Formats: sequence, C-alpha cells, structure tokens
Amino acid sequence: PGELKINATVQPIEKHRGIYKVMLYSSAINLSGKFNSIQIERMNILPQDVIWNEAMIKLPLSDNKGLNEELTMRVNDSLITLSPQSAADGAISSALEGKLALTGPQDLENINFSAALNLNGSQQLLFTPSGGATTVNVKAAWPHPNFTGDILPQTSAIDKNGFTASWKTIAGKNNFPQQWVGRDYTIAPNDFNTTVRQSTVEANPKNINAAAFGVSLFVPVNGYQKTMRSIKYAALCMLLTFAAFFIIETSNRKSVHPFQYGLVGLALVLFYTLLLSFSEYIGFNFAYAIAAFLTIGLIGWFVKGLLASNRLATFLSTILMLLYGYVFTIFLFNMMAGLVLLPIIVSIAYAPDELQHFSIVTALILLAGFLIYRLVRVSVLWMSIPRAPVFYLFLYLCAFEVAPLLLIRKIVLMQV
Repeated sequence: PGELKINATVQPIEKHRGIYKVMLYSSAINLSGKFNSIQIERMNILPQDVIWNEAMIKLPLSDNKGLNEELTMRVNDSLITLSPQSAADGAISSALEGKLALTGPQDLENINFSAALNLNGSQQLLFTPSGGATTVNVKAAWPHPNFTGDILPQTSAIDKNGFTASWKTIAGKNNFPQQWVGRDYTIAPNDFNTTVRQSTVEANPKNINAAAFGVSLFVPVNGYQKTMRSIKYAALCMLLTFAAFFIIETSNRKSVHPFQYGLVGLALVLFYTLLLSFSEYIGFNFAYAIAAFLTIGLIGWFVKGLLASNRLATFLSTILMLLYGYVFTIFLFNMMAGLVLLPIIVSIAYAPDELQHFSIVTALILLAGFLIYRLVRVSVLWMSIPRAPVFYLFLYLCAFEVAPLLLIRKIVLMQV
C-alpha cells in the first residue's frame, strides 16, 4: 500500500504454570491505508494478461490462531470477509485473503481499506512496514517494554502505568520494493531473538519481515537472573572459604583430608541450589539470607566435629557470614551503580557540548563514591571479626580492589 496506519492497544496477561511465568497479551488493532495506484506496466505485465475477477487482497499473519473473531476488511465501499488462503503461496507463507471485485486497471486507483483485529499472542507484537509511508502507534498497560526489530520508535513514553510508542517509516528505508512479481520477495515468519534472527535474515535476505519492528513484553529481573548473577561470584566464595579453612588448619596444626575439603566444596555448591529453590517462592533477598544461614550452619557444624573446637567453628562461620554479606554488597553495588550511571551516560551521548564535561565529572565522582562505599563496607565487615588481622585485610584490598584499577589505568594509558 501507499499508506499504512496501525493503532494497537495491548492488554498484557500474566500466566503461571507452576513456578514459571509467561507473558501473554490480547490486543485490539485498527489498521487502515490505501493503494494510490498499482502500475502493472512497470512489472512488464499487460492489462489484458491479468485475470481481474480472481484478484485477491491478503493480510499476512504469522499465526492466525490468535484471532478471536471473524475478520472483515472494508475495501472502498465493499465489506470483504477474510479467510485462510485457499492455495499454497510460495511468496506468502501464512495469510488471510479475500476476493476483490475488480473489472479492469481503472479499479486499481485509490483503493482504501480498513480492518479491526482482536488478536491474542505471547511475548512480542511485530509489524512489517509494507506501506510507502507506515505509521504504527502502540499503547499497553505494561511498564517494562522491550522495543525490538529493525528500527526503534521515534517517540515513546514509559511510566508505572504502561507505555506508548510510535514508529514512522517510509519505503526508502526498506530493502524491498512496493511492487514485485511472483517469488522475487517473500513474506514469512521471522525470529527476532538475537543470533537466531541474524541467521534467519542471512538465510533469506528477501524476506520482507526482516524489516519488522515492534515491542516485547519484557519480564524484569527475576529470581533466576539474580541467582545467575550470584553464581558468577562462586569462584570467589570458594577460594576465600578454602583459604580461610587452610589458614585455620595450618595455624592450629590439625590435618584435614582432601576429601573433607571436597565436602566443604559440596556444601558451598548447595548454597546456590538452596538460593534458587527458595527464591522461586519467597523472593531473592530473603532466599539469599536463608540459604546463607543454612550453608554457614552446615559448614560450621561440620568443622566443629572435624576440628573438635567450638572456637574455630565459630571463627570460620563468622568468616563465611562476612563473605556472603560482602558478595551481597557487591551485588547491590553493581545494580545501584548501573541505575545511577545509565541516565548520566545517556546525557553524555546526547547532551549539548557544554553539559558533557559536567556529566563526565559527575559520573566519575559517583563511581568513586560507590567504590569508596564498597571499600568502607568491606573494612567494617572485616574489623567486626574479633582479633582479625589487619594485614590480611590489607592484602585483600591490594589484590582484589586496588590492583585491578591500576591495571585498567595502565591499559588505558598504553592505548592513549
């Protein structure tokens, strides 16, 4: 079509199956547009070669099972009922079609059409800009949209009650023409999931759905994602726990079998299993506290029986408590730093030149403040241990906090 306008109102629906959550939606979509003129001569087709009374209008849908009611389309003054395409079409894999009442080439001038769809779907809603000028407006009561596809919306507004977004594009931005013959170009479902989408586009570059855009109903950070982030600190937890265990063993001249080290390692792995299990029901923060308490209690009870010393068991339990508290602090630090620095980074990229210097300085000051806060919290946690050697704290700060910053500074200076 020469013009295509789409207005969609999306109502998100959360569905649960056991511990899993899936985002579904119901949508009310109004589309309208017009064909200004169809110049069959430019496709080397003669008017007398066209079977006018068999001309069809088609509305491609990736899956028509989401329709809630019979679909009708108004074409000029006629009301056409659309039904699934009756014959296989090599160019369009899935579509609804209706027969046009054409008598000759004069009927191809100024064809106006409009339709209203009630469509159900899951996760994402995509539109292909097939019009010479395409305008899409989407509104939904979901505060976590993920705009995806070939282009981003020109305007968008997001708040706690939902979002609105508008796309505008023209045919000159597309990699396909407005008219073609046969299978020169195809309309087939396309996957917009990162590498899968890329491979799909490369495998079929003439699929015009590669230019589709739209929105996904993004599920914000959940317990699974937080658990995966905490697993990234597993090596640090195990290393420091084994180091503390080794120091206790050597300083008290008590031999510990490697198999018993393995049992301690299994107990540390159990922490992440408990964290995942509890977070599915009571939330990540409470699950982290309960999993840490059970893991520390298990290891402390094991060490008490192994070394026959309440004092050493209490000391190692305190070390583990501070360790898990520190990891949780790092977790919160990274999350808060990202939330605070994101608007500053955007302002650096798009702010006027006179404000960019101020934004950079502000970002550096905030980042330094976060780092100082983390160092102070680590020091406070360490000093809360009775008779904790300050030298060990100094070694940790030099090896894990200061040294990485110095290495980054060295690498940056070498590149300048």
